[in-house]
Amino acid sequence: MTSVNQPAAITSLWDDSAAAAMSEPQRLLYRSNLLGSDLRITNFGGGNTSAKIDMTDPLSGEQVEVLWVKGSGGDLGSIKLDGFSTLYMSKLHELKNRYRGLALEDEMVAYLPHCTFDLNPRAASIDTPLHAYIDRKHVDHMHPDSVIAIAACKNSEALTAKIFEGELGWLPWQRPGYDLGLKLEAVSQGNPALKGIILEGHGLFTWGDTAKACYETTLAIIQRAESWLAANSRQPSFGGARVTSLPAAERAALAARLMPLLRGKISKDEFKLGHFDDSAAVLEFVCSNDLAPLAALGTSCPDHFLRTKIRPFLIDFDPTKPDFDRLVSGLDVALEAYRADYIAYHTRCKRDNSPAVRDANPIIYLIPGVGMLSFAKDKATARIAGEFYVNAINVMRGANGVDTYVGLPEQEAFDIEYWLLEEAKLQRMPKPKSLAGRIALVTGGAGGIGQAVARQLLAEGACVMLTDIDGEALAEAHAGLVKVAGKDSVATITANITSEQAVDGILEAAALRFGGIDLLVSNAGIASSAALEDTTLESWERNQAILSTGYFLVSRASFRIMKQQQMGGSMVFVASKNGLVASAGASAYCTAKAAEIHLARCIALEGAPLGIRVNVVNPDAVIKGSKIWDGKWKEERAASNKIEADDVEDFYRKRSLLKLSVLPEDIAEAVYFFSSSKAGKSTGNIINVDAGNAAAFTR
Repeated sequence: MTSVNQPAAITSLWDDSAAAAMSEPQRLLYRSNLLGSDLRITNFGGGNTSAKIDMTDPLSGEQVEVLWVKGSGGDLGSIKLDGFSTLYMSKLHELKNRYRGLALEDEMVAYLPHCTFDLNPRAASIDTPLHAYIDRKHVDHMHPDSVIAIAACKNSEALTAKIFEGELGWLPWQRPGYDLGLKLEAVSQGNPALKGIILEGHGLFTWGDTAKACYETTLAIIQRAESWLAANSRQPSFGGARVTSLPAAERAALAARLMPLLRGKISKDEFKLGHFDDSAAVLEFVCSNDLAPLAALGTSCPDHFLRTKIRPFLIDFDPTKPDFDRLVSGLDVALEAYRADYIAYHTRCKRDNSPAVRDANPIIYLIPGVGMLSFAKDKATARIAGEFYVNAINVMRGANGVDTYVGLPEQEAFDIEYWLLEEAKLQRMPKPKSLAGRIALVTGGAGGIGQAVARQLLAEGACVMLTDIDGEALAEAHAGLVKVAGKDSVATITANITSEQAVDGILEAAALRFGGIDLLVSNAGIASSAALEDTTLESWERNQAILSTGYFLVSRASFRIMKQQQMGGSMVFVASKNGLVASAGASAYCTAKAAEIHLARCIALEGAPLGIRVNVVNPDAVIKGSKIWDGKWKEERAASNKIEADDVEDFYRKRSLLKLSVLPEDIAEAVYFFSSSKAGKSTGNIINVDAGNAAAFTR
């Protein structure tokens, strides 16, 4: 479609032999998954599919026509059969008798549950009438960039007629709803030869008599749009390049440096997570002559601006004279101007019953020569918002390449963004988890305690960056955690925390991936055991390097970012009972652990005025799942206690006051407590998780 990353042709993936063995609902699912697997066809979470299928009524036993349509929420690429709503077509037609006109069309949504077939609990979406009333068995509604580019042109109707030569109809912009469903019905019934309809500024409807025919018509229309735009677009795109992008490493370094600062400025009311994109499409746009005027026009497709706000925030930066301090110095004034403009937009456009103004901070941030940042309440939403703005970039490129791009009128945009039905959907969202929006760094992340801590923090809504020196074990830990929490919330970086340069790289990676850091869990560890006269200088220095110097380096780097963010923070040191109680034959280890505890107390003093809390969790004898106890340490401690290595766990359990084994999950619970607001008034403190050891009672 464009000069950037011209994609391969869209071709059918339909397998006749596989489809032949499916039921009609299964073929709808098959078609939906195929369509959703290609982001050129529709964006994540966008688009709808439907089929009108004859089924046996569970009450009457008669054959009735049932609309299967993608339910509210969900994504076509991953939807399952339970993601579809099912409704009696006869009842949907009866709804026409209840319709009281455009001004009252929202009330029709409340009638949809009364049309439910077979007690299906999947809620019907507001797009249901758009599918129900099109007079065809199978209907696809997609949001391909190429078709939206045509739909968003000033001369959209004429271009539709020219490109598709009568195969597609055209309707002017109208907010999705019941009235638009009736208009689609009229067009589909009045023009039997049509293969679909373009909705101005919105997207594409296509249809067919079979699932395969509908699918392949959808692909053919999208490919035709892509090919026509590619053959007819003016070059260069966006008026040509105004500046040249910085080298990749410099782009990443600037973004990582900026994101914590920016995050702190926009997270006063709600913690935000960030995403960075410097793909070819983004760089072409942010480096172009037309960047400022096109960004000011805003997006067109409702799916785009609902996730990106109507306009992005353009950061004043000159990559030919990269001055980071100047960039930062202008942020506060520029952000305040954006917020004031957004509030003014709400004031101008609000209706008598409009919801109150929402968070006025930008979601999309464009940096000339660098790329795009996106911030939202969770990582997946931030990433998806960025992806949607890339869709908008593609639309603007395509539209301006053949005509003039037109953004959605301001009032129409507001009526979508502050639609009462959208507001109701937001109000039904589950309450955020206790660590939602927080970014955690866990050192020693490949070990048993590190993984247990990560699982606990992820379960409470945090994003987690794990680091470890053992790359193979870290990759294995990452794979396991992704299965639990998804790919957006977990990241890893192999590094040695005794290296100042490596530690700076860890924090830069966390900032670039998520936007900064809120929670540090220093957990990297080793253990050694030897009588004093047998303790080598190498062993002594290794314990100090990892358990003292490493903790200092990670804490210092994290402290600097937390201070920049001005959002407070929490550090938790996973130390040891041996930091409080000396053990014979382990002087190097015990001394280093004692240093950890005192370092935490020192940082607690400096962090308190900044809202940065620092606390310590002291485990003892966490043997199950421990990398340390799998090594020489187990044999050494067995020898020191004059027992067999296989008896170590039982020995430590019986030695405890409570006669219980301490597990990694027990340590994770204590770490979570200190990380959360439950310990919001606690700093400089210690929790012993040792099943009871009188000698370690804190004094």
